[in-house]
Amino acid sequence: MASARMVGKVIARGLGPVAAAMAPQAAGGALRRVLEVAIDGVGRLPSAKQVAARQLERHEGSVESAIEAVIDAHIRLGSAQGFITNLGGLATLAVTMPANVAGVAVVQVRMVAAIAHLRGYDINDDRVRTALVMCLLGGEQIAKGISNGALPTSPMAVATAPVFDPGLDRRVAEAVVSGLMSRVGGKNIALVITRRVPILGGGIGAAMDGIATYQIGKYAKSELARRRALQP
Repeated sequence: MASARMVGKVIARGLGPVAAAMAPQAAGGALRRVLEVAIDGVGRLPSAKQVAARQLERHEGSVESAIEAVIDAHIRLGSAQGFITNLGGLATLAVTMPANVAGVAVVQVRMVAAIAHLRGYDINDDRVRTALVMCLLGGEQIAKGISNGALPTSPMAVATAPVFDPGLDRRVAEAVVSGLMSRVGGKNIALVITRRVPILGGGIGAAMDGIATYQIGKYAKSELARRRALQP
């Protein structure tokens, strides 16, 4: 099986064009491509269903143990790709930051998709895919969005809604891209400064992406309640 560092390199190399397009105004198209890569897999990057099936087999059919293993594996992947795409110092700052946006989005979406699949959701359903992307906002931001009217409801409710809402899908994509760009781009001045030191910047990138992946994984696990038997 490919190592976390190897997968990180594949993500960093392969998603440059996607990352370059990930401005809020192009968020829908960019995240649609990220969803395709994360859920369906590409090259040596296994699909979300393959990841889920592998962990389910390793844990003898225990869905909850498989979910915990999925989260742990993607925390390592998030840290690895964060380290790789944040190395290089000042000379490569403008290039690596957009790659990191796409890389961490792929890792986190695949993790959430694998959790959703293990819980019995149809991850090919557009409603579910909107919910998967919503989970990247995290519980606190989703609660704020519901409170201030920016979001109508929770990811689980979106995943099980009667119909797909293209307008909500677009708003969610824009919010997620803006959040990723803010975090990865470093509105925090201390992060921007330290990223100009190659090794220190890589270490901070790895830590931030690993922590964010952990938080999103735990939120998705708590939010996406079991629906039914696994989809084929």
